[in-house]
This record gives sequence, C-alpha cells and structure tokens, in this order.
Amino acid sequence: MREDAATPRTTTQLRPRLIPPLRSLVPGERVIAGLVSLAAWYFARDWIAGLAVLVLWAAWRYLPHEDGPPVIAMAFTFQWLQVTIGVFYHGFTGRSLDAVALSDYRPMVLIGLGCLVALLLGLKLGMRFVERPPPAGSQREEQAFSWPALVIAYVASVAMTGTLQEFAWEVHSLTQAILALTYVRFAMLFMMFCRLCKPRIRWGWIGVILAAEVVLGLTGYFAGFREPLMLAAVALLGAFDRRKVTHWLAVGLFGAVMFLTGLMWMAVRTDYRQDFENQTFAASREARLERIVGLTSQWLRQDFKHVYDDLDIFVDRMWVIYYPALAVSRVPSMVPHENGMIMWRALLHIVTPRLLFPDKAVLESDSEMVMRYSGVWAAGADQDTSIAFGYAAESYVDFGVPLMFLPVFVFGVLMGMAYHWWLRMIRHRELAVGLVAVMFWMSLYLFERSWIKTLGLTLTMMVYLGGLTILVDRVLLWTRVLGRGTRRLAGARRGRG
Repeated sequence: MREDAATPRTTTQLRPRLIPPLRSLVPGERVIAGLVSLAAWYFARDWIAGLAVLVLWAAWRYLPHEDGPPVIAMAFTFQWLQVTIGVFYHGFTGRSLDAVALSDYRPMVLIGLGCLVALLLGLKLGMRFVERPPPAGSQREEQAFSWPALVIAYVASVAMTGTLQEFAWEVHSLTQAILALTYVRFAMLFMMFCRLCKPRIRWGWIGVILAAEVVLGLTGYFAGFREPLMLAAVALLGAFDRRKVTHWLAVGLFGAVMFLTGLMWMAVRTDYRQDFENQTFAASREARLERIVGLTSQWLRQDFKHVYDDLDIFVDRMWVIYYPALAVSRVPSMVPHENGMIMWRALLHIVTPRLLFPDKAVLESDSEMVMRYSGVWAAGADQDTSIAFGYAAESYVDFGVPLMFLPVFVFGVLMGMAYHWWLRMIRHRELAVGLVAVMFWMSLYLFERSWIKTLGLTLTMMVYLGGLTILVDRVLLWTRVLGRGTRRLAGARRGRG
C-alpha cells in the first residue's frame, strides 16, 4: 500500500471524524434513553436492567469523544457488560446461571453499577482539573512516522513480543516493566488502524491485519485476540459516520466477530490448553494453529442445542458476579470488614517496586480472597490458575457501603486527570492518541481485576510505556527541528550563491 494512500495530507483531513455527542444525534435524547430503559425493564423482567441502561447511556453521553477515539467509553462499556450481562441474559432467555441459582446476585449487581457511576463521576471531574489538549493544528505535529516506518515498527514489535515476555520472567526485578513495554505492539497496531480509518476506511487492509492478529491470539495460551479486535473497534468508532450504512454494518460485523470468537474460545479452550503439556506442541505455532482449527471445526459441526450450553458458559464466565455476590452475603454478618487493609496492601505494593525491594512478597492469588470471603473452594496456584474477585468486591469487603465507592471515585479522578495530561504532554497527536488508547483500555476495561493489579499495571504503564513515548516524541521533534534548520541554512546558502 502506498504511503500517500494511507496517509492524510492536510491538517483538516487529519482531524478525526468523531462520534458526535448523543444530543446531536436525535432530539429528546433523555426521553429516548428513558424509553429504552423502560423497555429493558419490561423485557428483562427486572428493574435493574432499566437502571443499567441509564448508566450506560450516561457513560456515552458524558465521557469524552472530542479528544480522539472513545477508548474510555469502550472500556467502561466492557466493565458494564461484566456487571450486567447475566441480568439481561437470564431475563431475555429464562436460562439460569450459577450466579442466579447459587447466590443472591442482585445486591452485587447494584454495587457494581454503583462502582461504575463512581468511576464515571471521578473521570468527568478529573478531566475538569486538567485543561483539555489543544486541537490538531499548527502547534501540534500530527503524524509521528511515515506509513512504511509504522508498518516496520509494528512488525518488529510483533517479532520481539514473545522474546520480551520470556526475558521478563527471567529478570524478576523488572518483570512488570518489561511486560509493560510489550504493549508497544498494541500502540503501533492502534496507530495503523487509525491511519486506515482516515480519510476513508480501508476495509481490506484492516481485515488482513485483524485476521493475522486473531490467528496469533488463538494460537497463544490466553485469549490474545481480544485486544486487537477491541482496538480496531475503537479506531472505527473514532471515524464513525452515522449517515453511512457501511459503517453501521461494520460495527455490527465487529460485534458479531467478537461475540463468536469469544464463544468459540470458551467452548474449545479447555481441550486446547491440555495439549500445552506437550512441549513439542507448545513450541510449535503451526501445531497449535492446526489444533485450534480442528477444534473449531468440531465445534461448528455440533448440534445447535449444545451451542446454548456453550453460550451459558460464555455468559457465566463474562458475568463476574458469582463469587463477589457470595462475599456480599457473608460480609459483615459472618466475616468482618477489613477496614482498609486490602487497599493499604495495594498502595504499599505499588510504592515498593521489586527493583528496589527484591525481597518483596509474591502477590496473593485472587483465589485465596475468594475462598476467604466467599466461603467456597476455588481453584488456585496448585492448579496454575486464579479465580477473579475484582476491585468492587475488595472495596466492599474493605469498607462496606457507602465508603467503598470513595476509592473508586478517587481512582476515576486521577485517571481523568491523567487522560488530559498525557494528551497534552505528547506533541505528536498520533503518538498521544495511540498511547492513551492502549494505556486507558488496559487500565479500565476489567471489572474483575483486583486493586493491587489495577494500580500496579496502571502505574507501570505510565512510567515505562509513557516514559518511552515521551522520549520518542521528543527525539522526533528534535530531529524535525534540526532537519528544518538544515534545509533553511542550505536554502540561504543557495540564495547567496
């Protein structure tokens, strides 16, 4: 693909065609949101579904769209799904889930929605504390790299990711720092998607890159295809034009692909992962690809009634409410609140980096918290796994209602401030948008992640990935200033001659 075909030429073309605020889409948006909320309440047969719709509407109404692709709103939506998907699924289909049958799930869903509201308010307030970045124009460099350079950087980052991940676990004092740098690949990928979405969307190239990324993700041990799909969706939403039918079809197609790949992965992952015990299989990507293709083919040929069972498993896995709901029913009636000890350990962990404190204790498995506060057995380190508990459940166990919402609100304020700060700090708009897309997606999209992992990952990415981005940004600016000065000097000499 030629550079001039993939690269906008003017500042006007470089400005993203953002999703307009909902108030510009239709008149009476609040009325329509209210009607949709009532419809959700009626069809799901649960007023919590109606409340959940209003929370989601508020996120897309008040979280920023004007500074770039809506990565924060997308991350918020993923958390929202993890909190509410079971309510809608059970209400619409009548099929039961573990959380429905074995726990009192409703208080925990309401607590989860409360955490999302606190996060939303914090993000919005934090963005008010730091001035918005200037718009694209003469004071900001738009592109960081030429298209060939961007492709080469992306390919190099893909090739180096596996080596870096292996090396990271050999250097225990720098493991998290090195792992944070592997997200450079996602930043390069997102920048490519943004280029391919402006000034017109190049569906063919996006499809080719996504196909390669999905294959890479499916042949790993974890669901590595999720992040590329989500980053592509965020980039497409940044260029979304509601007047074009193809854009609506593309959004629908992306949603279908993400749903089907997730459903298929949940159905085949147990059999697939068992083969990793064979060292020859684990070392051969070709063997892994052949195996995943074979398992997928078998899954597609099964009776449709089994797909419903797989769908139950998929929703049950995504709806991370069961264990927290059990904890809510036991705390404080059977187990006392921790009165801030969980948060204190998380803060202590992030201010004592292993580089300076090599004897720092290994992180406790989330499964230990599940068993302690939920009162049920959960697979843990002995089974090489960890059952998620989540920051909301930890906050409840720590402080109870309503104080539990305060740390979520404060975290939101800090993240909102950081969002505008990073967009202002990086002078190349392309680098700034790529950085915040990866950083804020990875930091905000998981409801099931513990405080200690959320805070640790966020701070590590800001220090190492953000620091590297600032360095690259300043070197590029210095190189361009030097190049312009050299050209002006050469021109002056020719003029005198």
